[in-house]
Amino acid sequence: MAERVVTLAGEADIDGFRREARRLLAQGVAPACASWQVATRVEGDLFGDAPEAMNEPAPPVVARANVPAFFVSLCERAALHDDPNRFGLLYRLLWRLVHEPALRHDPLDADRMQAELMARAVRRDMHKMTAFVRFRPLADDTGEVDHIAWFEPEHHVVEATAPFFARRFAQMRWAILTPERCVRWDGHALVFGPGAKREDAPPADAAEQLWLTYYASIFNPARLKLKMMQKEMPRKYWKNLPEAVLIQPLTARSAQRSGQMIEQGASEPAHRRPASSTALRVDQRMVVVQAPGTLAALRDATEHCRECPIGAMATQAVSGEGPLKPRLMLVGEQPGDHEDLRGRPFVGPAGQLLDRALAQLGWPRDAIYLTNAVKHFKYELRGKRRIHKTPAQHEAAACLHWLESELSLVQPGAVIALGATAARALLGRAVAVMSERGRWFTRADGLRVLVTLHPSALLRMDASEREAAFADWLADLRQAGTNFSATPLLQ
Repeated sequence: MAERVVTLAGEADIDGFRREARRLLAQGVAPACASWQVATRVEGDLFGDAPEAMNEPAPPVVARANVPAFFVSLCERAALHDDPNRFGLLYRLLWRLVHEPALRHDPLDADRMQAELMARAVRRDMHKMTAFVRFRPLADDTGEVDHIAWFEPEHHVVEATAPFFARRFAQMRWAILTPERCVRWDGHALVFGPGAKREDAPPADAAEQLWLTYYASIFNPARLKLKMMQKEMPRKYWKNLPEAVLIQPLTARSAQRSGQMIEQGASEPAHRRPASSTALRVDQRMVVVQAPGTLAALRDATEHCRECPIGAMATQAVSGEGPLKPRLMLVGEQPGDHEDLRGRPFVGPAGQLLDRALAQLGWPRDAIYLTNAVKHFKYELRGKRRIHKTPAQHEAAACLHWLESELSLVQPGAVIALGATAARALLGRAVAVMSERGRWFTRADGLRVLVTLHPSALLRMDASEREAAFADWLADLRQAGTNFSATPLLQ
């Protein structure tokens, strides 16, 4: 059989390849008898009046070949490779898939592996184009501003990658120039044209210098990994990146800058309140701040406590609030996120549930002293969210003297321990809250303590169980009004 010469419209003419491959396959033309070539483009100016539309009417489709799904996506990418023999390889692979059914299950076949490597290289080139294109503004004669970029792809990826930029910069007029193929977006459609020269792209402007200043200011030498950086951003792309001129001097000074950062020591979090003039460390030894004799002074001293690591992480200490010598004090575990930001106890979701309970019991909130066993918020970061984390036993023990000082100054008639952490701090032993809830215990100093759940425990229950659990919790709290003495604590 005489050799059949197939001419495609362009390097990225995937639709043309599919059409011609189906025709050859239907006519029984073997791969060895087909020769593939690409026509030389004859096109106008990219910014002219008669641009080439992105989608052209396709010729009638001939009979389709029954091929596995992987070949369709493989063909879309491997056909954009720079190898001039890629179309011959893809047609040979198509022919074999139709005539050799076992090939569908042989990923180690030489032709298939070569096509996979081509497709992988094209996908990588497309990714690099989306990452390393840098637009520069260019005003035309009418004052309208276009944004022009220069890029040098390894493969024929301009047409395949252009829709990404159309979506990303839909409201901006732009053009990407490459040596082989250029694309322009006028705000409505993608228009393709012939290749350009590097000097056709605009030079640097004042805005670029501002970008370089910003890039240098955010450069972190402590996180520099040269090999990884050069793997993700190979040197061949540097000549088209404005920030590339800074890479060498910044990396050369990275060791020196890292040393300077270490010598500066840790900085206070931006959200922390400024520390007082009272020294909390002497020669790197921890100094325990002694509790003063008033609640106001106690709050100030608690604010600057660093006897455990929690204090350095929280926004502020959250001390108790309420009247002196109340009939009842409620002690929770620790402040939550809302309490940490506002500096008040029980103002978050758990506090709202507590307010609901107090309203049903008829107990005025301002008649009760509310506080926590631990005075700072312990959390772990999950993205931007601060998730509550239960204080460790040694952290609660470090905070215990602040709670005892608070008890001494407030002098409540009785205390309700909300949760295991509060119960342990008040009773000096581990407390099984679920089995000991609703019961009174007497401390060595004669203070009576009622144990029950923390309101946050109810919030963590399933919605179907929450109302029944709330009723049981309300019954526990009601013990403070009926079982403590003949005279209710709160009317």
